[in-house]
Amino acid sequence: MPYIPHTPEELQEMLGVIGVNSLDDLFADIKPDMRPKSFNLPEGKSEAELTAYFEKMAGKNKTDFISFLGAGYYDHYIPKAVDALSSRGEFLTSYTPYQPEVSQGTLQSIFEYQTAVCRLLDMDCTNASLFDVGHALFEAGMMAARQTKRSTWVVDEAINPIWRKMLATYSAKQEMNIVTVPHIDGKSDKNGLMKAIDDTCAAVLVQNPNFFGAIDDFTELFSKAKEHKALGIISVYPVMQSVLKTPGEMGADIAVAEGQSLGMPLAFGGPYLGIIACKKDYIRQMPGRIVGKTKDLNGKEGFVLTLQAREQHIRRAKATSNICSNQGLCALRSIIHMALLGPEGLKRTAETSMCRARSLADKLTKLPQVSLLNNAPFGNEFAVKLPKNAEEIAEKMAEKGYLCGFPAGQYYQGMDNVLLVSCTEKNTEEQINSFVETLGGLL
Repeated sequence: MPYIPHTPEELQEMLGVIGVNSLDDLFADIKPDMRPKSFNLPEGKSEAELTAYFEKMAGKNKTDFISFLGAGYYDHYIPKAVDALSSRGEFLTSYTPYQPEVSQGTLQSIFEYQTAVCRLLDMDCTNASLFDVGHALFEAGMMAARQTKRSTWVVDEAINPIWRKMLATYSAKQEMNIVTVPHIDGKSDKNGLMKAIDDTCAAVLVQNPNFFGAIDDFTELFSKAKEHKALGIISVYPVMQSVLKTPGEMGADIAVAEGQSLGMPLAFGGPYLGIIACKKDYIRQMPGRIVGKTKDLNGKEGFVLTLQAREQHIRRAKATSNICSNQGLCALRSIIHMALLGPEGLKRTAETSMCRARSLADKLTKLPQVSLLNNAPFGNEFAVKLPKNAEEIAEKMAEKGYLCGFPAGQYYQGMDNVLLVSCTEKNTEEQINSFVETLGGLL
């Protein structure tokens, strides 16, 4: 059967109703070179043939790299129980729990996720997740814009450039003004950020640790923002939140994070998890789903969706983004991962990763003409200056089986020789030694 099972007579009748003579006339506005060349699809394959075809395709992927690549996405160990529990049949069809009487399991898992995120970030409220941290940054910025009725964001250039591009893309049609404050050798220019904040500013956006791995304290910056009735927004690395000063302690109004490091594999680029949390004052500006705990008429504890500011429940002009997909799997994996590790497990993961990074930094800086980009404290990630082009070195290291880091010159002018390097608890001392030896041979 053809894809559109209409007779030529039926097609001509429909074309006549819309006032064109032929299908070519209907698609005249589409350039010929952009039209499909053919709808003649190949014959279908059997299950065995299809399986063999995709196994052959998958075999072309090289999956045995030794990775020191970070830049916002990290290769942490994921306990096998995360896969086992999150793939149980009870969770396979979980989506949006509109009917609480038949969705208590899903609602409770979301509520537990929200509770864990609030405790980790030291914030009052969170939702059932967003798509990724770039999306979360945008939603946080729009929360601030709605709250303050202002249209300027002051953005630190040391925020991950990939996420800043996402922020610019999402906001392109929102009439928002983005003021970017340049970094100083990979460190946030806090004085420059403070000077950029004025009474037209909706929010100041920063990251900790920043893209270059530098750790900072933005308490004074957020205090300055409050003086101008602007909001403080910070992007954080969830694993490092077990050892670093929290957004709540710094006085941030909204905190966002990439939840990939909490139980999601790198998986060739997603799906990932956008975490967003805020102070209670701003909860009505928060997009997506929020689960609350309540009691029924008989006094029995239960869970329900609450504050659903979507078009079906509120006037269109007051609606926020309707995000619900990630609660079904990504947020679930995240809460399972956090529950399995617990506070001590997360802290141990962070501390081990930091120790490995310091070992690597010490050994790399002993190589000729290799030095740290700056003297800022760092967590499990840092930037080094090489005597040669970092992107060329990364390509040569990949040929030898190493993902050696992220060349900063891809996004920052004048930093062609800067390489961003990361360690996790999965990197052994043996891998670190062989990495340094191999890199030294190329320099």
